[in-house]
Amino acid sequence: MSYLFTSESVSEGHPDKIADQISDAVLDKLLAFDPQSKVACETLVTTGQVILAGEIKTQAYVDLQRIAREVINRIGYTKTEYMFEGNSCGVLSAIHEQSCDINRGVEREEQEQQGAGDQGMMFGYATNETENYMPLSLDLAHRLLKALAEIRHEGKTMTYLRPDAKSQVTIEYDDNNKPVRIDTIVLSTQHDEFDTDERMQEQIRHDVIHILIPRVKSTIHSRHILDLFNDDIKYHVNPTGKFVIGGPNGDTGLTGRKIIVDTYGGKGAHGGGAFSGKDPSKVDRSAAYAARHIAKNMVAAGVADEMLVQISYAIGVAEPVSIYVNTYGSNHVNMTDGEIAGKISQLFDLRPYAIEKNLKLRYPIYEETAAYGHMGREPKVVTKTFESLYNDKTKTLEVELFTWEKLDRINDIKNAFQL
Repeated sequence: MSYLFTSESVSEGHPDKIADQISDAVLDKLLAFDPQSKVACETLVTTGQVILAGEIKTQAYVDLQRIAREVINRIGYTKTEYMFEGNSCGVLSAIHEQSCDINRGVEREEQEQQGAGDQGMMFGYATNETENYMPLSLDLAHRLLKALAEIRHEGKTMTYLRPDAKSQVTIEYDDNNKPVRIDTIVLSTQHDEFDTDERMQEQIRHDVIHILIPRVKSTIHSRHILDLFNDDIKYHVNPTGKFVIGGPNGDTGLTGRKIIVDTYGGKGAHGGGAFSGKDPSKVDRSAAYAARHIAKNMVAAGVADEMLVQISYAIGVAEPVSIYVNTYGSNHVNMTDGEIAGKISQLFDLRPYAIEKNLKLRYPIYEETAAYGHMGREPKVVTKTFESLYNDKTKTLEVELFTWEKLDRINDIKNAFQL
């Protein structure tokens, strides 16, 4: 019997995502000037106010107010009527030094023996139903909001748009777990005042269907996925009827509160740990990236159509406590899921230092991850420049973004599994 599955996304202007982006911007600046920084930076945003808290150990000194204001302005909170504006909001810091009790479990004389920054379990997931090996419902939900943000920043059409927005996509699957159609699209976007609510609803619904959806479709290269768009899709556009009050003025935002949006949209599993604001010694982040790297390369190599990988750690211990694999009955090798997990432990070094080194995680690469998902993104090399008000320092670095999305282990896996 067919079934429906739904995933949601939120825009860069959503309060929780503002908080994530500020936390990761702080992390990036610290890593740019001190790559060995240990960072756990949490952000709260509300009406006219940003509060930074957390634990940091670093040799760098950065202007936290400036970082927060630059992120807020980049997102588009630049008008006083939003009740949250980059140049005028208050920024309060309550950051203190990292606990020495935690640090003693992480740092080692031999870097390779670096311990995990905390206990916990991290998951990676991949499916071949899309070109980027992500669940289709989440991929489309992200695409909707990325395209909406592009339209807003261009300022040529839909000029009433404000930064806060949410999307949700429901896909119908057949008995073979293959997507057959898009059932429902929900999109709520913050907007300027209209003369009447009726005109507002009519205008935004028209623009979503006739401006936004065509732009989203233009980013999709798979004929099969394009065929899932049909005239029977149910659209719920701003279903409350009005969305003028939004952003941190409408809802307090916190770092790490959108962990399902950040990962797989409810497919697979999640260990519970957030990502943003954490340096890669925190396996909540680095091991989740490593697990995605493994799952994506395994599915791309043809080991299975779908795969979930769990890695678990004990604080202060380098080697994982366990590795678990679930292929949901879709594997193409004559091995049990337990045997596949054993092969993974031989193919991939999952000690925290090895993950940092292999995925190049000690670089300022994180602000880009903090909106529209950490997984399923395009790996690329970019040049980033960081300025410091202190000692007139400027750092220009060439960094690799989204290294965990690279399909660079396919041949090794095929050889190991005789594919």
